[in-house]
Formats: sequence, C-alpha cells, structure tokens
Amino acid sequence: MQLLLPTPSTSHVAFDRIYEPAEDSYLLLDTLSCASEKAFLRERFSHARDTSSSSSSPFVVEVGTGSGVVLAFMHAYAESIVGRADILTAGIDINRFACEATEESMRVAEGARVRENQSHGLYVGNMVGDLTGCLRGGVVDVLIFNPPYVPTEELPRVPEMEEKGEMGFEADSNLLALSYAGGKDGMEITDRLLDCLPLVLSQERGCAYILLCAQNKPEIVKQRIRDWGLEWRVETVGRSGKKAGWEKLQIIRIWRVPPIK
Repeated sequence: MQLLLPTPSTSHVAFDRIYEPAEDSYLLLDTLSCASEKAFLRERFSHARDTSSSSSSPFVVEVGTGSGVVLAFMHAYAESIVGRADILTAGIDINRFACEATEESMRVAEGARVRENQSHGLYVGNMVGDLTGCLRGGVVDVLIFNPPYVPTEELPRVPEMEEKGEMGFEADSNLLALSYAGGKDGMEITDRLLDCLPLVLSQERGCAYILLCAQNKPEIVKQRIRDWGLEWRVETVGRSGKKAGWEKLQIIRIWRVPPIK
C-alpha cells in the first residue's frame, strides 16, 4: 500500500487575493506522487541513464504557483517523487502576492523537512511574470501548470507593473479572477502556454503536467500535441472523481521521446 505524502501547509497564506488550494491542486499532488508517475520521473531523471544531461540537477518550474502548495510538495518530497533530492525548483506567477506566498510556503515546507532530518530540493526563487516569458529556451525539465481553466466570456485585465501591489476589493477580485478565468473554452491561457512548451522544455528529458477540465475539450488538446511531430507524446495520467459539467478534471503529461535512428 502506497503511503500518502503530507500536504504542505498553507495556513500562513491570505486567500483574499490568492487562489486557495482546491480539488485541482490536490489532483496534481496525487498524480505527481502516484506510483506510475514516480516510476516515469525516476526513470527519466535517473543517474544511470546514458545521456549527457542525466547527471545535471532536474529543473522543476511551476507556472502559476498561487499559494505554492504544489511547488512546495515537489520541493519537499523530491527524493520520493523524482528519486533524487538535487532538484532545482522555481515558480512563476503574474500575481506578486502569490509569489510572496509561494516563497513562504517553500520556507515552511523546507523547514519541516529539516526538522525531520529529511532531504529537500534547492529553491531558486519565484518570478513575477506572464507564463514562460522570463525563461530561457530549453532549460525546463519538469513544467507544472494548473491554469485558469474556467470558461468565461472574457479574460480579466492584467494589471500593469506599477499596479501589482495595489490593494482593495476591486484589485483583489481581479487578481483572483486571473487564477481561474480562462476565456473561450477556458483555453485562452493554456493555448498560449502550449505554444511555448516546445521552446522551454529541455530537449532530452523535458516533460509537462497540465490540468484540464471537461469543457477544455481534452481530446482535442491531446490531438493538437500529437500533431507537433512524431517525437511528442501525451496521455492522461490523473483524473478527478466523477462530477457534473466542466468540473471533471484531468492531468495530462506531455513529453518528448528520442527520435528513432
């Protein structure tokens, strides 16, 4: 029987302007720590793999960290999930408050591991940014994205840099909307991320975990990824319990395979 890894604490986070962990967050935790995904990640990042990059520390990036619960989970339990503790972790969020919350979540999770005399990854930091625009190409080994996936008539306004520290009901509501409002089919933000994915993932071992809901039309999304070329693979690796309407959730894993020589 597989032992469940504890969920990192987010009791320090003020959720008036930051997305609170919910079913989608916990589905990501369950998927990343399930036996099949641990086996996939351990094989992909094994020191024994005969590739030039296999010995370098895996770089794990979460786009849209929110409270930081998912990134803190990967950071704290790197050895259990990836099979090695020397991972580098970093986060990106367009919401400055979410970046600050993630930094504290990482500190709390790492402190808990230290007190238990257990290993953890190396946290590089969080960046205020729009999706992957602040990353160099080909550097990400594992990308995690819980996007704004709820279908909405329009996308919320992205605050200008000088506005990002503003407070008040309207500003807080807009920041929260950025975390869930996905525009047409709930896919406008995810579409942009998918367009960037072949550029930011590392060539030899890059992979991504992306959450979708039923109204995002997951089968169409997966076919789009297959159409990128023969080296690309995609499959559903996690599902939520049965629920009515768009709330049905799934996690897809996207990865490259070496070309046949």
